[in-house]
Amino acid sequence: MVEHSGLDIMCLNKYSPASSSSSSSSSSNAEKKLFSKLKVSLTKKYPQKNAETLSAQYGTNLLLIGVSVMLALAQHGPAVKKEHLLAFITALMLVQLVWMLCYMIRRERERGPVPERDAHAGTSWIRGGLTMLALLSLIMDAFRIGYFVGYHSCISAVLGVYPIVHALHTISQVHFLWFHIKDVIKKYETFERFGVIHAVFTNLLLWCNGVMSEAEHFLNNHRRRLTALGYANLSTVEAEPHCNCTTSVCSMFSTSLYYLYPFNIEYHIFVSAMLLVMWKNIGRTLDLHSNRKRPSTRSPGLLLGPMLGLLALASSVTVLVVYLIQVEKSPQAAVSMFYCYGVVMLSCMCVASGAGLLVYRLEAWPMDTGSNPARALDAELLLGSSLGSWLMSWCSVVAVAAAGRGSPGFRWTCLAYSLLLVLEKCVQNLFIVESLYRRRRDPDDALATEVFCVTPPYDGIVNRGYETQEKHCTTLEGETPENRAAFSRKQTDVTLPVGNRLNVTPGRKRQILKNITIFLFMCNISLWILPAFGCRPQYDNGLEQETFGYSVWTTVLNVAIPMNLFYRMHSVASLFEVFRKV
Repeated sequence: MVEHSGLDIMCLNKYSPASSSSSSSSSSNAEKKLFSKLKVSLTKKYPQKNAETLSAQYGTNLLLIGVSVMLALAQHGPAVKKEHLLAFITALMLVQLVWMLCYMIRRERERGPVPERDAHAGTSWIRGGLTMLALLSLIMDAFRIGYFVGYHSCISAVLGVYPIVHALHTISQVHFLWFHIKDVIKKYETFERFGVIHAVFTNLLLWCNGVMSEAEHFLNNHRRRLTALGYANLSTVEAEPHCNCTTSVCSMFSTSLYYLYPFNIEYHIFVSAMLLVMWKNIGRTLDLHSNRKRPSTRSPGLLLGPMLGLLALASSVTVLVVYLIQVEKSPQAAVSMFYCYGVVMLSCMCVASGAGLLVYRLEAWPMDTGSNPARALDAELLLGSSLGSWLMSWCSVVAVAAAGRGSPGFRWTCLAYSLLLVLEKCVQNLFIVESLYRRRRDPDDALATEVFCVTPPYDGIVNRGYETQEKHCTTLEGETPENRAAFSRKQTDVTLPVGNRLNVTPGRKRQILKNITIFLFMCNISLWILPAFGCRPQYDNGLEQETFGYSVWTTVLNVAIPMNLFYRMHSVASLFEVFRKV
């Protein structure tokens, strides 16, 4: 009876006002927690996840606006003029200048801890190379200013303002790359995403403008050559000012611009890639183990690779000079010479890349699977920029297959060159990507197993963790004088990982990889020089033009050749990184 009444009292207490108030307070706390979580997700996580998509869409549409103006300008109509495009690009550069200035001022005023920096983003040698390209771009701006001064009475003021703003943009951007490209932004992430992506697509638009100007220059030269040889009567479209130059060097300024365009083009596309890595790093949490610089090592035994590379470079310069001279007199002889040279060069590069892959098959290096946006972007750009030359190669294969008996005799060397070009890029891409994703063995781990591996005495408990150390450890108890002496000798043999003791592969294999890398490095420079300075047999051989038509084939070349130029220069940068890593 007493127990029953106790249960009744407990039931009454359960539904008492105090109990109901406590339950209501707990439910209100739960609602508050839920509301706070929802508020955080709406105010922080949700916009940050979508800021990347929104900023990417903003930059893409910015680029498409500029490309639309360029396409309208390519028709040489009266509605859209060059001044309109340059005014639009100048406005974009001014916006980027304002953003970079605000970012640098805010970083200088911050007094918090040192911000995180990505050690793999924008290495010093890449920034040094971009500085050299920027200096050549500044020379190009000086020529543009001189050209404007000579014709200032009859051309738009935009043509004078543009090179001045571009020079300021180049100087400020190089400073930004040297001191802030490694920053991992953690404050004002949404705003900074739009600023960085604006800089990325502004440089891409400047790259497109340079590509279009250079392609138009080569097309005009190609039309003049065809007209002089009597193949066609094609008119050239070059807008000359309707007044006389006030100085005697205007023609020198306008001619010199086209020799500097390749460096200006590569400068802007490389800056876009570096800024894209910075954009990907916004809000990123770095892995402290992988985010560190590797010690550099010496490179003994470098002889065969540099010698063959210099030979390839010298032969490429010779072919360039002979081609530019012969193409005006005998186009078929010049084209045949180029294809024979290309077959030999590409065959050697295929063999070298294949040998490098074979060395990796024989040497079991561990794979680096850590997060690295710079390395991932390198691999993606290698594959993406290969598409241009692959498209040209397969168009050439189709043209050779469709050619009749009366086609020129160099069609078979053209076929071999096209197929080897596809194969060479496939094998070289495999070699570069595998080299970038191979990880050197950490010497600290090896030291730990050698210096600190001491087996505890046996006390009846068997620790299986020590059974796999197989003669790498010496017991401290029950050791004889001989064992003690051997143990001390073993410890004195362990040295710090400096200098040449950091052998990532056996000596001979490491030398082979170094020589292969430097040879491919010089070969890619050679294959960049040829089309960059006018050796473009795709315009002069006539095979593809007969099959696809003049307008279709020139459109393919205007898209594919800039991609091929970027591929070669990007391969040079990637191979130098491989050379430092091996």
